Amino acid sequence: MERFFKIKENGSTISTEIMAGITTFMAMAYILAVNPNILTAFGQTGMVWYPVFLATAIAGGIFTIAMGIFVNFPVALAPGMGLNAYFATVVVSTAGSEHPITWQMALTAVFISGIIFFLLTITHVRQMLLEAVPDALKHAITVGIGLFITIVGLKNSGMLSVSVETVNDIPKGTFTPLQGFETVFGLGSFSNPDVLLTIIGLALISILMILNVRGAILFGILGTTVAAILMGRVDFSSLNGANWVPDLTQLSFFEFDFAGIMGVGIVSIILTFTFVELFDTFGTLVGTANRAGFMKNREEGNKRVGKAMFVDSVAVAGGAALGTSTVTAFVESSAGVAEGGRTGLTSVTTGICFLLSLFLAPAVAVIPGPATAAALIVVGVLMMQAVTEINFKDLVIGIPAFMTIAFMPFTYSIANGISFGILGYVLLAFVANVFGKGEKYKIHWLMWVLFVLVIVRYVAMGGH
Repeated sequence: MERFFKIKENGSTISTEIMAGITTFMAMAYILAVNPNILTAFGQTGMVWYPVFLATAIAGGIFTIAMGIFVNFPVALAPGMGLNAYFATVVVSTAGSEHPITWQMALTAVFISGIIFFLLTITHVRQMLLEAVPDALKHAITVGIGLFITIVGLKNSGMLSVSVETVNDIPKGTFTPLQGFETVFGLGSFSNPDVLLTIIGLALISILMILNVRGAILFGILGTTVAAILMGRVDFSSLNGANWVPDLTQLSFFEFDFAGIMGVGIVSIILTFTFVELFDTFGTLVGTANRAGFMKNREEGNKRVGKAMFVDSVAVAGGAALGTSTVTAFVESSAGVAEGGRTGLTSVTTGICFLLSLFLAPAVAVIPGPATAAALIVVGVLMMQAVTEINFKDLVIGIPAFMTIAFMPFTYSIANGISFGILGYVLLAFVANVFGKGEKYKIHWLMWVLFVLVIVRYVAMGGH
């Protein structure tokens, strides 16, 4: 073990690596409860809670262990926040339409995005794309997804209400423009126990985080569950006769629908999964590598990050095959690095913890929705921190960044935010370069390609 992971060479010890791995797991174990709740959307997507739980734990275990063994990198992987919400939104929002996108079709889109991701990685186009998109837009995508997750958390908890007062009736399943005096969002009722539990969850998680308690989100979820029990809001009936041994026969393995995905809408969804994962993973891997000190030798650091990207791309397709949305590197890995984790043994330890959690499904299933909703809102806060990296005083950068951030939550679409950010930057940078007298802005040729693709997307979709 010492020689395989080069533990002493990396200035660590076996005990430190194991503790770091457990710390990382504690920091991200909330995904075991949150991901099944999001992907099932409490029965609205057609997916079943237990198979999603199995897929979450197995994907987190297998691919985190793979990252440790094949890359010797202290980074953990699991179904990513943001893209799981996007996944559920796509399925729910198209239900009842002329061409609904089922969860099997959405999983197929994730699988294809993983194949694309794999090809982009081995051909090094991925690295080129990372250079093509301005840093401000990358940060804006992170912030926008944070607000998108927050909207999902507020909606699931009942804290966000929609009380539209319109002049005309709105038929079910349709959208309508609103007048200036017509309201949209409102605050949920405090007489709703779920709203009160979410507020308790927010307070608990926030207090634990400012006290630097490791696993603050997980402990906050557990604390909110206790409060829910005291309020009589937890149903323990699922524990009666519960089978604590994993039933892998219920795994939604390779539940794809290749025949049903032909259409313009699915192309957009595939590109969104690919595009968001591209920047999400890059930021996490490079940030973790920097914190662990791997980037001091830039050549060696880039080589290790490149190998990590390869494992990550396989994890995207592999996770879809297991029955979950996009699997990605988790920023919570930095908790283990801060604890001293420097090698793949940290990841292997985290992965083993995920696999052991397969035996805890009945206990995880009783965690109430408000507890996980509070976690979503706090994750939104953490992702919002990237806004400090954006220079809004430079409007060529600031306007596209703002459009990226605003369009994601307010149009309830990650794809719209990315699309308008690309359109805005290419257009404004081009005008500034041609007619301006100041700084010249770099427009990579790939940005022009993306610019055209976005326009084609909206024209083909009739503007929706």
